[in-house]
Amino acid sequence: MDPICHTLVGATLAETGLKRRTALGAATLIIGANLPDLDILTYVDSGVTALWFRRGVTHGLPAVVLLPLLLTGGMLAWDRLVRRRGRPPPVHVAPLQILLLAFIAVVTHPVLDFMNTYGMRWLMPFSDAWYYGDTLFIVDPWIWAVLVAGIYLARKRPSAPVRRFLRSPAAASLGALALYIAAMATSNVVARSLVTRSLLEAGYDSPARLMVAPRPVTPFRRWVVIQDGELYRFGTFHWFRRPQFDLEGYTYERHPSTPAAAVATRGPRVRKFLSWARFPYSIVEERTDRYLIHVGDARYTVDPEASWAAITVEVEK
Repeated sequence: MDPICHTLVGATLAETGLKRRTALGAATLIIGANLPDLDILTYVDSGVTALWFRRGVTHGLPAVVLLPLLLTGGMLAWDRLVRRRGRPPPVHVAPLQILLLAFIAVVTHPVLDFMNTYGMRWLMPFSDAWYYGDTLFIVDPWIWAVLVAGIYLARKRPSAPVRRFLRSPAAASLGALALYIAAMATSNVVARSLVTRSLLEAGYDSPARLMVAPRPVTPFRRWVVIQDGELYRFGTFHWFRRPQFDLEGYTYERHPSTPAAAVATRGPRVRKFLSWARFPYSIVEERTDRYLIHVGDARYTVDPEASWAAITVEVEK
């Protein structure tokens, strides 16, 4: 998910009362909710390196154990070297509570990241296998709205009826978020089944691989990518329309069997990209003295020259 979502999750956790367990509690929760995104520093090198490295070492299960320990050490160092300089503060830092809050916050990050089509590598650095939730779009304003409402109501003293109904507005917003995620996950499972049935009824074979992905803003439409042999097919699933599944009329060839394309896939940039790509495809463009090989990922783009989810390499004739 995006950094705004992770930050709001940390802030909402703080408003449930967790921030009162120790000094620096709120800061620990907000920093911890964003900490696995340390791997964003790989963008300093190149976009391909970032795709190859991200959602791995700093997001996997080993990181869930290590990062809370590092964050706890950092918060205790800040308390000793900065916060307690001069007059001692009235509220002390409890190391075990800081560790608990750091663990809770860090865990929320890979769990939420797993929910979108970008995916997660849970077992890095031991395995680079990708796992995909296909449940939430990476930027979801409905999640923002629910979390902001919880934070606002928790900080603003509500009226008596509201207090009786929502004893903890922040906890209620996290509960609403959990229900929303559960509903989106269930709808994805059902939509996959309906898409597969529609394809079989239309005379297609059962797809080798299938992605039914959330669209931005609306939870009632989904983007569909189908691997059909050496082709990709595309469509849109609608919950409240008939027919529910519309298959687009165009297809993309996965990998053209040309010598230039074969040479391109042996290059380091393309190998890094392919280690990340979920539905990779190649387009060979012939020029006077060279070939341009466009390599993209069909889950994000069918125009490799107008997307971040694609690269271009040159192969001389």
